[in-house]
Amino acid sequence: MLKITAYGVRELEEPYFNRLNTAGFDLKFVRDLLTHDNVAEAADADAVLVRGNCVVDRQNLAKFADWGIKAVFTRSVGFNHMDLQAAADLNIAMARVPGYSPYAVAELAFTLGMSLFRHVNLAVNQTRQADFTIGKALFSKEIHTATVGIMGAGRIGLTEAKLYQGLGAHVLGYDPYPSPAAKAAIELVDLPTLLAQSDIVSIHVPYFPGKNDNLADADFIAQMKPGAVLINTARGELASVPAVLAGLKSGQLSGYGADVILDEVAILGKKFPRLEDLPNPEVRQLLAAYPQVLITPHVGSYTEPALEDMIRISYENFQEFFATGQTANAIQA
Repeated sequence: MLKITAYGVRELEEPYFNRLNTAGFDLKFVRDLLTHDNVAEAADADAVLVRGNCVVDRQNLAKFADWGIKAVFTRSVGFNHMDLQAAADLNIAMARVPGYSPYAVAELAFTLGMSLFRHVNLAVNQTRQADFTIGKALFSKEIHTATVGIMGAGRIGLTEAKLYQGLGAHVLGYDPYPSPAAKAAIELVDLPTLLAQSDIVSIHVPYFPGKNDNLADADFIAQMKPGAVLINTARGELASVPAVLAGLKSGQLSGYGADVILDEVAILGKKFPRLEDLPNPEVRQLLAAYPQVLITPHVGSYTEPALEDMIRISYENFQEFFATGQTANAIQA
């Protein structure tokens, strides 16, 4: 029986892992994300399943290789936490989940966008302080009169686009390699046009370390429509925090919503006594900018349909690999 050690499995998720385990894998669940401290939990495993923000570096992979582990797969779409070159050097196969329910992240991005666009963030912060006055900061457009820009028109981006279209918004898209579905569903434009015309800009692009860090920088934000909302549910590294804060201060941005932050390995899953105790100063600055900034703890994919897709496809990846020596969802250096 194939033994799989799965890291980062929450208690709520265990029944799903067990119910979908039709192949009869011998499963070991580890609550915490994979780190250098708990790597030995997989010492007797045949394979390892991780999630985003697990430490899948050369040090941990070398230990897996010493224990005879041949497959280290991730149940996420992104794989920037995986050292692909080290895996290749150590003859360890890697695979991912290429997609799960696109509604999961799309709905959260849409919710953050609408909350900031209609100033729900400001209104709730005000009333919780017993202030029921109605100032000019709460005055809003209506979404059916607005333009929304989707940066990255893949499955998630297109799903969010359709949510906005359902409310009558004009949706623009930017994607250097648009699919036929994207071409049919939205008006595709160049990035400067999208930024200049959009009241909400939502980022749905993959993060490539060292290549598109701080994609949403000062120049990016300067090109946006004054007073626009910026949404980032992709990766924290894609947005320059100083540029976002400067944009909020100047009024170039009216709000920033994100489900992702920097230093997620050191922050997510932990409860800190005070805001000042957060280990990353830029994350502290973002959180201190509430209510103009709304941050959620990377819960976009934390839905039942998305979880079921991740588990099911991960199991299929393991079955295919151990039966044939390869998988269609392999990732390589």
